[in-house]
Amino acid sequence: MSKKEQVIFLSNESGEGLGKFTFPDGDTYEGEFKDWDMNGQGTYTWSDGRKYVGEFKDGERTGQGTFYYTDGSVYVGGFKDGEINGQGTWTSTDGEKYSGEFKDGRENGQGTLTLPTGGGYVGEYRDGERTGQGTFYYTDGSVYVGEFKDGKEHGQGTNIWSNGNKYVGEWKDGKEWNGTIYDKYGNKLGKIVNGKMIKQ
Repeated sequence: MSKKEQVIFLSNESGEGLGKFTFPDGDTYEGEFKDWDMNGQGTYTWSDGRKYVGEFKDGERTGQGTFYYTDGSVYVGGFKDGEINGQGTWTSTDGEKYSGEFKDGRENGQGTLTLPTGGGYVGEYRDGERTGQGTFYYTDGSVYVGEFKDGKEHGQGTNIWSNGNKYVGEWKDGKEWNGTIYDKYGNKLGKIVNGKMIKQ
């Protein structure tokens, strides 16, 4: 059976206007059609419970829309050719939220992560990971400013603890590697060489 035979239109049978289509796997689409395809505003519901409400173009999710995941998380923002692309906001059920740029369904570019515990990150992402320049705010009040790679502090960066002391230097896989530790007045407290502390 062709799509033309399966689409139920609310107004006419011209292949355009409002209608509803049920796919063989149980997925459904209800909304605007043009040339017998999903075009315009509509709602696509998967048989497993996922749902998209927003714009379609030539049968694909393209434009602005909202995606509801089965775990309760929600994405609101841009889509292109069926994938999350452009500016958007993803929010989990526990309050974790990312707002920023996406490419092909993953965080890419500038973004802001807000954690339910109160911490967060502002900076660059690549393929869903914190990579590039950024600032991470820890729940204990300390702050790291510098380079990241694959979600960890890596490269040059500064960590300022809640008591005012700070570490300045190189990081490797999330650990202080080669640098200097200062107190809040700027006095040297020690050095870290190849990941090991050497007191001043």
